[in-house]
Amino acid sequence: MDETELTRRLEVLRIEHRDLDAAINALSEAGSSDQMQLARLKKRKLRLKDEMAIIEDWLVPDIIA
Repeated sequence: MDETELTRRLEVLRIEHRDLDAAINALSEAGSSDQMQLARLKKRKLRLKDEMAIIEDWLVPDIIA
């Protein structure tokens, strides 16, 4: 993947991460008793965060000070 593709992928992941955050908040505020669904959403959100961190590391060069 080139830098442009990585940047696009990162933006898609950020949008999905925000959407998951909103869904988790909505379920929590609604008093949902479906703890399994909440756990799945939170786990997915963490995976997205990890993937975003990997892409950000690829996009930002290491600078040795």
